[in-house]
Amino acid sequence: MAAFRTLDDLADPRGKRVLVRADLNLPVRDGVITDMTRIERLVPTVRELSDKGARVILCSHFDRPKGKVVPSMSLRPMADALSKALNKPVAFADDCVGPVAEAAVAKLSDGEVLLLENTRFHAGEEKNDPALAQALAKLADVYVNDAFSAAHRAHASTEGVAKLIPAYAGRLMQEELQALDAALGNPARPVVAIVGGSKVSTKLDLLGNLSRKVDVLVIGGAMANTFLAAQGHSVGKSLQEAEMHDTARQILRDAAAANCEILLPSDLVVSPRFEANPPTKTVRVDAVPDDMMALDVGPDTVEAIEGKLRQASTLVWNGPLGAFETPPFDTATVAVAQSVAALGDSAGLKSIGGGGDTVSALRHAGVSERMTYVSSAGGAFLEWLEGKTLPGVAALETH
Repeated sequence: MAAFRTLDDLADPRGKRVLVRADLNLPVRDGVITDMTRIERLVPTVRELSDKGARVILCSHFDRPKGKVVPSMSLRPMADALSKALNKPVAFADDCVGPVAEAAVAKLSDGEVLLLENTRFHAGEEKNDPALAQALAKLADVYVNDAFSAAHRAHASTEGVAKLIPAYAGRLMQEELQALDAALGNPARPVVAIVGGSKVSTKLDLLGNLSRKVDVLVIGGAMANTFLAAQGHSVGKSLQEAEMHDTARQILRDAAAANCEILLPSDLVVSPRFEANPPTKTVRVDAVPDDMMALDVGPDTVEAIEGKLRQASTLVWNGPLGAFETPPFDTATVAVAQSVAALGDSAGLKSIGGGGDTVSALRHAGVSERMTYVSSAGGAFLEWLEGKTLPGVAALETH
């Protein structure tokens, strides 16, 4: 992994204006924040800087206002939530740059915290406009990026400003980068990857990159149906992508050439209907009835996965094994997740999971706190696993 500066490299920040790029793009329903995870993970960086006397200036995007001021997409409610999480006042500025922001920054005393308005109220944010980056840089002496989840975007607040003033990784960014390096950069081997989800077409780059970097690649979810159909199995009414059969076969050939074992389901849980608690049965992959669909992998497949995990030192997990939101098709995902947690406790298995559905599935299984690391970054986590350069990370690298 390339070297990058962290808060450990930031000399005494007392009195310095520190611009922290956070991710406060939180889920909100009827004006109420429904998941505080991103605020909770931001707190260590903000608290550390504040306790050391820095003048902390937070900026973030929220939703998609497309360069216009949309009152319902204001970050003002986040200031109250941050204040409660930090147990100290958080001031708010009605703009992220210009006279309003500059006046708010000028009022800060050492250790105080200010939240700026939604960066995406300016069209220049998503265009990585140099003028907006300069205006943000004008507010601060130091830049800290603690928003790994936005690091795959080359925006003014994630990449542009980092090139203009000294730039550092916050504690959450540091955690994410170290966890991902342990997963794929310099992992303890053998490495197993579990990839689920509905479509092969959306995870082509991911499957290609992982097949070159891991020892065993487990494919589950509806995308496994595409691979099974590509091998000549009838999958009944199961969701699958017929147009991806050639691609699936190529992925299998490429994995074999890279000495990566692909583990596909050997049995499936099928049902005539996709709904909660319908009639189901477990069948071999070569015996799926024409009028049924596969909605989870079966117990023999779970046992095979667990066997590979017992031999592994590192696990990377992206995507559930079945339609876990709808019981009983959460059975395999929950069983494997609990095995992962147990192996972490008993055998030191390093487990790194991420991606929206994955986080939800691990929480559903009750093991998210027992994983080595669960990434709160969706798209950025996926692009990292795909082997892509993340602009917000590259901007922090020391050369």
